[in-house]
Amino acid sequence: MSYSITFALMKIARACAANCFFAFLLFNAAASEIRPDSSPNMETKKIGLAIHGGAGTIERSKMTPEKEGEYRAGLERALSAGYEILKRGGSSLDATEAVVRVLEDDQHFNAGRGSVFTSAGTNEMDASIMDGKTLKAGAVVSVQHIKNPINLARLVMEKSPHVMLDCAGAEAFAKANGIELVTQKYFFTQERWDALQKMKAAEKNRASGAGKSFLITDQDRHGTVGAVALDRDGNLAAATSTGGTTNKMPGRIGDTPVIGAGTYANNQTCAVSCTGDGEYFIRAAAAHDVSALMQYRGLKLQEAAQTALDTVKQLGGTGGLIAIDKNGEIALPFNTNGMYRAYVDPNGKFVVEIYR
Repeated sequence: MSYSITFALMKIARACAANCFFAFLLFNAAASEIRPDSSPNMETKKIGLAIHGGAGTIERSKMTPEKEGEYRAGLERALSAGYEILKRGGSSLDATEAVVRVLEDDQHFNAGRGSVFTSAGTNEMDASIMDGKTLKAGAVVSVQHIKNPINLARLVMEKSPHVMLDCAGAEAFAKANGIELVTQKYFFTQERWDALQKMKAAEKNRASGAGKSFLITDQDRHGTVGAVALDRDGNLAAATSTGGTTNKMPGRIGDTPVIGAGTYANNQTCAVSCTGDGEYFIRAAAAHDVSALMQYRGLKLQEAAQTALDTVKQLGGTGGLIAIDKNGEIALPFNTNGMYRAYVDPNGKFVVEIYR
């Protein structure tokens, strides 16, 4: 073979090798583009969830193991319902609504099925929900025949031009939109009825000046349920529901349905759900105060939540709140002996707590 032929063949071989190498590089680059999970720089979007079942004088010594187990199981069921939605990429609104609906169906908690009685022996329930992305909100007040008031609150937000509907107007709106109404018998539980009789007896005792004393606990008096969540899209939401306070005057409205008092959510800051002496949370605009302290004073979530709750205490109120910020940080301050609460930690572990 001549030198010229050999030289030509060598040039062709080198060109083929170069082209093959270039093709190999292109293939690898393309493969890396279609394997996003293999990228070490891929950021996992956070989700977060915290819930509460009311704050008050909750003493370990007065709680039987069986009763404590029932409360813990109820909180865990509710937490699981919301977390499953978030894990699947569902919205924070859906998650908080699901949590509260489970707690409304559990007679251990003062909302929905377990609602306390008014002085007239009726059940009047309040609920609200708020979307941190749009700042839209819905609330219902003093409803008596709605199985899950939180569902109706969301319907008010999404299907009406209003934020809040009360009493007969709310129930007419529910019926017009296909929500089934139930009788007052659905909400009767012996424990709540006995608490009302105890409160009435104590009231009569004070009026007559008799010396007999009655042990009235926070469990007898009030309670609330709520949830706050952060979804994969970075949206925050909060939802709250309650039966109010035992022996309350018919028509009394607490902080739960008042946006900015018992419930608030804003994607720029946090989502908050409160529980406790509602009149004081209203006066302090407690839920919005947490957000405002973060937005205007630059406080971190923990400090803002505690500062807002301290304001409630200075006014004379007791209770607690749960909050989550846009980074997934969670705060659960309370100034009572206990608060039924639960959250999912950064590793996906469920944490359920009752006592201080």
